[in-house]
Parts: sequence; structure tokens; C-alpha cells
Amino acid sequence: MLMLNKYVPNILFVSSMFMLFISLMSLYNNELILLEFELLSIMEISIIFPLLVDYKGAMFSFLVLFISFNVMMFSIEYMSMDMYINRFTALVLLFVLSMNMLIFIPSLGFLLIGWDGLGITSFILVMYYLNSKSLSAGMITAITNRVGDVMLLMSIAMCMNQCHWNIMNMWYYDFVENNIQIMLIMLAGMTKSAQIPFSSWLPAAMAAPTPVSALVHSSTLVTAGVFLLIRFYSYLSEFMYFNVSLLYISVLTMIMSGLAASVEWDMKKIIALSTLSQLGLMMMGLGLHLPELAYLHMVSHALFKALLFICAGNLIMNFFHSQDLRWMGNISLGLPLTSMCIMLSSLSMVGFPFLSAFYIKDQILELIMYNNWSFSIISLLYISIGVTMFYSFRFCMNLLWMVPMHSSLLFLNEEFNITKSMLFMSMATVMMGSLMLWFYPKDNFMVYMNEFVLLLPLCIIFIGFIFGLMWSLLSLDVKFSTQLINNYMWFMVPLSTQVIMNYSISPMKVYLELVDQSWLEYSGGVMDFISLMFNKIMKIMDWTIMWMVMKMLLIMVMVMNLMVVFI
Repeated sequence: MLMLNKYVPNILFVSSMFMLFISLMSLYNNELILLEFELLSIMEISIIFPLLVDYKGAMFSFLVLFISFNVMMFSIEYMSMDMYINRFTALVLLFVLSMNMLIFIPSLGFLLIGWDGLGITSFILVMYYLNSKSLSAGMITAITNRVGDVMLLMSIAMCMNQCHWNIMNMWYYDFVENNIQIMLIMLAGMTKSAQIPFSSWLPAAMAAPTPVSALVHSSTLVTAGVFLLIRFYSYLSEFMYFNVSLLYISVLTMIMSGLAASVEWDMKKIIALSTLSQLGLMMMGLGLHLPELAYLHMVSHALFKALLFICAGNLIMNFFHSQDLRWMGNISLGLPLTSMCIMLSSLSMVGFPFLSAFYIKDQILELIMYNNWSFSIISLLYISIGVTMFYSFRFCMNLLWMVPMHSSLLFLNEEFNITKSMLFMSMATVMMGSLMLWFYPKDNFMVYMNEFVLLLPLCIIFIGFIFGLMWSLLSLDVKFSTQLINNYMWFMVPLSTQVIMNYSISPMKVYLELVDQSWLEYSGGVMDFISLMFNKIMKIMDWTIMWMVMKMLLIMVMVMNLMVVFI
């Protein structure tokens, strides 16, 4: 039997290097490639399948393929005992292919191929372990993403007033149709990127295998919504309420996810909630009219978050598939490389100086001072940065330096493939932010600020560090009601599951009993029922009488027309 997982990492690595070459050539020559394939031509109607290759899309494709290469290297060890490893590898490849189709297709109609491909493959991968928890998580993921699919389908239907589906040629006028279409596209992006009120599926998707989580929560499914809004940004930003609504929703998402991560003990859920916080920062960059910085942060976030998931997967392997932070502790002695990578990715996430996210987050925090937004928005943004530092330090403290609660006979080791993937991702995490800032084309403008504004982000990070240190050393805790609210993500988890099930399961049971288990049991399937009814009609119908009735009806219609003419 061919072992796909042995060869797929090499294929992904070669593909990522090719896309990096294409991106650099496109950037150097300042050009893009538009390929159009005519699928159908009838008279003056032609259906064209387009592909757009530019430096932005090619760079993001390189990132997806490079992270997939490292994740598949990691999965060689993590999924080594799986009987159906080839099926898992094929599903991951379909997932990566769907993301690349979403990146390179500039037509809103054909974009649905990659968009729906992501939704279907993510549902299959989340429920991969085939237990009740995985199934419920997969259903939440699928249903929430299906809401985004419906929004995208409605926006495709509203392209009739555009007379085309091409993203690059969307025109805007202050029509109601244009404004509704913009809001539908924004809602579609919010569902994929798990913004409030669609946030509950993101932590639930942690039921998937850790290699899938490293892809879903770093560079693919969650960034699909952000990438869609970046592609459409020149059209979406014409609507005056787009930026304002996106800004307020993203700030609320950052605060909610940061507070939820601060009281959580599940390791993978903490990383998922931190992803939700960073997605809020990307959306906030779009709301602040900074799409280029949002794109750069999406690139840097994909790298350090994939590295953090690979480290978490190595810990799960070593601790008998436990994800509880209270189990672990003092792993810096037994797993030195994993500990170093956890520290590196956590520092990069909080915006520590000279790591990848610092160059982008610092600019966003500085430029918000020069936008005409209220003091409350600026305060909430800086509070979310401090909360990020707090839960990141709490996460590292419990893992690396606290008293271990596991057995002293536990054998900790780092496999070769996992070590290799962590080293590759660590180098990319350190270098990618500065490289993108140097080479990536952007608007150059001077910003004048005093020392207070310049040093304020560092002060907020330091305050979050002090709070996290005191919280861990003094073993502080919060009230049960506060912990319950934040664990339920401001009660969005029960609202998006129990409430929907309460109003849908009962009617479904009635339909099942009255329809499927009643007369359909006697008549068989639908086609059998239709054929049965057709045969009965054919038996009882006398066609001579029917033809006489038809002639009488025709005569009556002619008589009525003559009467109307004479009257």
C-alpha cells in the first residue's frame, strides 16, 4: 500500500518554493497574471473560469503550502498509529487545494468552489475521530459556515446589477442593492473568521486532530474570511457603515476571546481563543482603513500560530493525549526545543520587539491614534493587548516553570520530524515579519508622535506581564459566575447550540413521525410513490373524455374573447 504521508511533505515543500518564486517575480516586475478559460459559449453568452496570480495571492499561497509541509511532517509522528493515514492525508490535501482555489479565483461565482470545499473538508476533518464530541463540534462548524455560504450565495445573486462576477471590476453606487451586497459579503467573511456572534464554532473545532487544528486555526479556514474581505476591500470600503461596524465587532471579539482564554485550562482551547483574538485584530485593521497591515498580520500570525499548535501537539503526544495545563509543568528541562518554540511563538503573538508580529501590531497601535475614533475604542484595543500578554504568560508559566503534576516516570522526547518542522517554523516566525515589511509594497508616510504614544504599547505589555506573574505566583482565581460567563464565551456557546436545537429538534421529530415513518413506509421511496400515482392515474383516466373537455375549454375561451371584442 502506498504511504501518501511519506511523499506528500516533499511535494508540498517543492510547491511552496515554486509559489515563493512566482510571488517574488511578480513583485519584482510589478505585474499580475490573469488567465481566463472559456468553459461554455452560446451565442453572445460565455462562461469564463478566471485565475488571478499576483504577488499578494502567490505569497499567501506559499505560506499555506509551507505551513502544510511542516504540519504534514509533524503528522507523520502524530498520526503514525492511525489505520487510515492515507485517507487523512488525502483529506488534508483537499483542504489545502480548496484554500488555494479560494486564493487564486477572482470571480465571485467560481469562488464558491474553494469556499464550499473548505466548509465540507473542514466538517469531515473535525469529526475525524468519529465520537459524539467530534460529531457535535463538526455539526456546529458546518452549520455556522453554512450561514456564510448562504450569505455568499445571496451576494452572488445580487451581482445581477453588476452584470459580472469579477472582483477587480466591481463598481459602487449608493443603491440599496450595493449596500445589501456589501453587508452580505461582510457577514460571510465574519462567519468564516468567527467574529461575534459566530465565534462559538472555533473552540469547538478543537475536537479535530492537532495537525488539522494547526492548519484550520493558522492559515486556512479562519483566514479565508479575512482574505475574502481584503480581496473585496476597494469595493466594500465604499459603503460608509462597513468600516464602522467591522471595527466595533472586531474589538468586541478581541475582548471576549482574551477574557475567555484567561480563565481556560484546556491547552488547545487557549490557542484557539488566542487565534480568535488575533483575527479580531486583523478585522480591526480593515476597519481602520489599513488593509495592507491586516494582510501582513495575517501572514505573520499564520506562522507563529502554526508553530504553537505543533508544540502543543508534541506535548499532547508526550502526556498521553491530555490537554489540561494543570497536568503539565516544568517541561523546559525535558523538552528544551519545544519550550523554546512555545516562548518564541508566545512572545511573537504579544508583539515583543523585533519578532514578526511586532512590526505590524506596533504600527496598527500607533496609527489608531491618528484616526478619528473614540477614546473607548482606543482603550479597548490597548486593554486587549494587555489581556493577550496576560493569558500568554499564564500559558507559558503553567507549562514551563510551574511545579509538575505528572508522574516522574514520564518519558519526554522530541521526534526527528517534529524537531525539523519546529525549526523551520521558528526561523520563519523570526524572519518573516521584517522581510515582509522591507519588501512588501506599501504607502510611505511620515508619522510624528511623542514618547508617550511610542512607549505605550510596551508599557501595556509590561503591565500584562506583571499581572500574569502575580496571578500565577499567588494562585489567584476568579468567581465561579465570572468563569462560567467567560468559559461560555459570553453565553454564545449555549445560544448557538441549545437554543437552535430546542426550536429545531421537536419539529424534526414530528416530521419524522408523520411523514417518514408513516405513509412513506407503505409507498417506499419518492420515485416509487410517483410511479405508483402515475400508474393509477393512467388506469382511471379516459383520454377520449379528457380530449372533449379540452375542446370545450378552448371553445369557451374563444367565445369569451369574442364577447370582449364586441363589447
